[in-house]
Amino acid sequence: MQLATAAGAGMAGHLLLHSLLLSLPLIAGWTASNCLVTEGSWLPLVSRFFLNCPLNSRLPLLAVCTKVTNLTQALEAVPQSVEGLCLAGSISVLPQDALSNYPGLKVLGLNLRLTRLLPGALRGLGQLQELSFMAPQSKNYLFLHPNALDDLRSLQKLNFLGPCLDRNSSIQLPTSLRQLVVRYSCLQDVGELDDIFPDLAHSPFSGDARTLDVLDLSFNWQLKMASPGALQGLRLGTLHLDHTKMDAAAVLSLGLQKLKSLSVLFTVTAELPAETVAHFELQELQVGNKQIGHITLEALAFCHSLQSLVLQNGGLTALPPNFLAAMPRLQRLNLAGNQLQRVRLCTNETGFVSGLWTLNLSDNGLLALSPATFSCLSHLRELLLQRNQLVSLEGEVFQDLWRLEILDLSRNPLVNLGGGWLAPLPSLTTLNLLNTHILFRPTWGFWGPESLHHLRLQLPSAPAGVALSLPERLTSLELQAVPGMKHRKLFPNVFPILETLTLDGWGLHLETQNISEIFPALRQLTLLGSSLEALCSQDTSNFFLWQLPGLQSLKVRGDGHSPRPCCITGLPNLQELKLDALKYRARPRPVQLQELVGELPRLRVLQLARTGLETLSAAAFQGLGSLQVLVLDWEKGLVLDGGLQERSPQMPQYVYILTSSLACRCANAWLEPWFEGSPRTYMWVQPPQLCPAESGGGSKHPLFPFLLNHCQEALELKLFGGSFAFLLLLISLPLLQEARNSWVLYLQALLRAWFQGLRGQKNEGKNFLYDVFVSHCRQDQGWVVQELLPALEGCPPEGQGLRLCLPERDFEPGKDVVDNVADSMASSPITLCVLSHRALRTPRCRLELRLATSLLLAAPHPPVLLLIFLEPVSRHQLPRYHRLARLLRRGDYCVWPKEDEGKDSFWAWLRGRLGQPRCR
Repeated sequence: MQLATAAGAGMAGHLLLHSLLLSLPLIAGWTASNCLVTEGSWLPLVSRFFLNCPLNSRLPLLAVCTKVTNLTQALEAVPQSVEGLCLAGSISVLPQDALSNYPGLKVLGLNLRLTRLLPGALRGLGQLQELSFMAPQSKNYLFLHPNALDDLRSLQKLNFLGPCLDRNSSIQLPTSLRQLVVRYSCLQDVGELDDIFPDLAHSPFSGDARTLDVLDLSFNWQLKMASPGALQGLRLGTLHLDHTKMDAAAVLSLGLQKLKSLSVLFTVTAELPAETVAHFELQELQVGNKQIGHITLEALAFCHSLQSLVLQNGGLTALPPNFLAAMPRLQRLNLAGNQLQRVRLCTNETGFVSGLWTLNLSDNGLLALSPATFSCLSHLRELLLQRNQLVSLEGEVFQDLWRLEILDLSRNPLVNLGGGWLAPLPSLTTLNLLNTHILFRPTWGFWGPESLHHLRLQLPSAPAGVALSLPERLTSLELQAVPGMKHRKLFPNVFPILETLTLDGWGLHLETQNISEIFPALRQLTLLGSSLEALCSQDTSNFFLWQLPGLQSLKVRGDGHSPRPCCITGLPNLQELKLDALKYRARPRPVQLQELVGELPRLRVLQLARTGLETLSAAAFQGLGSLQVLVLDWEKGLVLDGGLQERSPQMPQYVYILTSSLACRCANAWLEPWFEGSPRTYMWVQPPQLCPAESGGGSKHPLFPFLLNHCQEALELKLFGGSFAFLLLLISLPLLQEARNSWVLYLQALLRAWFQGLRGQKNEGKNFLYDVFVSHCRQDQGWVVQELLPALEGCPPEGQGLRLCLPERDFEPGKDVVDNVADSMASSPITLCVLSHRALRTPRCRLELRLATSLLLAAPHPPVLLLIFLEPVSRHQLPRYHRLARLLRRGDYCVWPKEDEGKDSFWAWLRGRLGQPRCR
């Protein structure tokens, strides 16, 4: 993905920098002060900064900009390839073509306190699929021109989250629209939608009513009326009226042609809306508040069409007889949050078998389950019983659930589980027993379901030295230690296909011997609340992680009792690493990144939070060659070593410093210019960085301006960071490639030429002592004397009448070679380099070539540089800094032909490039 670089305009326009970049590989990077940019795959790492934004990880590139007051300036920091964009600020009117430079946008969120949206404001967004207007805290009115959405031919979802819509807008909705959301608005009557969206019910294009998948009017606290026929003829999939003052019975008067699903959670609906269900033959119904209390058989008689029923937080204490029999099509039933201490869903007398697939009985205070509780649910796939008061379970309770796949018994005070209690569940794949009080029994085990692959278990207390036997075909396992549990041995058996392991609490002890044989397929390991004793072992041979070469993800959260940091290293396939809460609470000390991570060649994501990290240096990235994202969260007093600037091309592409602070030290003074022009790394720091006041006052200073004014190094960097920095860069490149005696001469010559004023002087109108300075080696002197001199210095018509400067003939005797070279070039408007393999090995010729090229690149009005090759020379044999790609493309070189028939063309080219003699 190629993104525009955000280097400063002045630097980008400098001729020298532009020329130097011709020899560098094209790299992508950008920075933005108020804009957070991330790839969709990295969204979970920074999701809390995308609050109220409709962006999701399916989009390849996302951006959110806050405190936007000038839209044009804000968008300068946003790559044009973004597909998800959220803007927050204080703009009241969106100008025309405001986002036309982002034709690939799929999702757009605007939290700008807009009051008007005029035609053309969204022009060019033909691919936009979701548009959101947000103003959750400011109930301002938003006026949309009737044609404001005409350009959005692909729009599928339109959200109004907060602003009050002007009833006089008469907005024309795109024909592609499938979902309309109006939340937190000022709606009092559903009939207001007919004024705001006049074609909502009756499409002006086809003459038929519109079809919508979703109409969401939730969280309109003042919505309590439904004008008759307000949505006349509308074919609707789902209608959400949650958290309003609407009664479900009022939906009948809206005039809907079709309705499949209705949600009226936390409304004034006091009973099951049986008539509404029957009228529309609803397939899904969500209803729930403390006012319901009970359900009558008469109401159930109208609910035969339901496939999904949510009766959540309804205050139910009992269910009527034949509750499931009245809804033969029911597949999903949610009774969570009620008061059903005992539940009877099945009666043996009728022989009825329900088609229910999912049953949620969590948060009900259930005390016991009788053997007949689920006798009619042979089709059940998922049973959720978490957060109840179940103490004991016997196998007879599940004897008819032979198709059950998911069972959640977490957060129950379970103590006793009968022998073979899982035997009736041969299809069980997922079992959750976290936060229970199960007692250990030698005969207790998981021998029943052979298909069990996902297990979450709080380890029961057991005698010391007794190992726990677990199913061997697990693919994911989470074990939770009882508080205060002593270290115990786990896993006497082998788990051949286990990929995910979570250990919560360090009462669990992983044996280091043969661990790779126990977990040959382990890919993800999570260690929570650990004292990290095993990780911090001084004996590296017992560092069990090194024996897991296939590990791809490692997450460690400490318990604050580890006195020294743990270095995670030696994992060749690790791609994701998260270290949290590793700081030693008793005696916290600052740590460096290299103390936490080592050689991890394939690591792509590194998250560090509350680790005590203080210094971030280039040395830490030597073993992290594949790192793409670095997240530093809840760290204080960070110092970014200046060596990172030199290692910039190898830095991660994304660096997020979140809820952290940079140290107010001069060591961080180099960061501001690097932030503005980093060639590859996108750096985002949140919140704004401040320095405390110098004296006892309560005010604070912005970090970088403070450092600029108080740090001598930063001041010098600011004053001389322009042309001097480019000069140093120019000098440093040849220094790395030449022997000491050669680059000293080059440095002297370049500085002398600089102070003589060659850089920036115009050639026109200046009196030159010579017409051409000829650079050649001693071995090529014969060709220069026999061929070049007669053709150029001879009188017309055989010669051209030019005066040449030859080193052997015209250099001042006894004068330093550096002075001679600089003075001769200054006295000639043209430099002619005669090149051969011998010349390229001659120090003086290389010096002259480098100096001539450097002056050509640096001078605003440069002299002419011509090259004559006496023999074919590969451009790769030229010095690396002087590949002369720019010159070779302009035709400023020619090869001396060996055949006589080509020499006329050669002399014609040379005479044409040299022109007439200059004034002397």
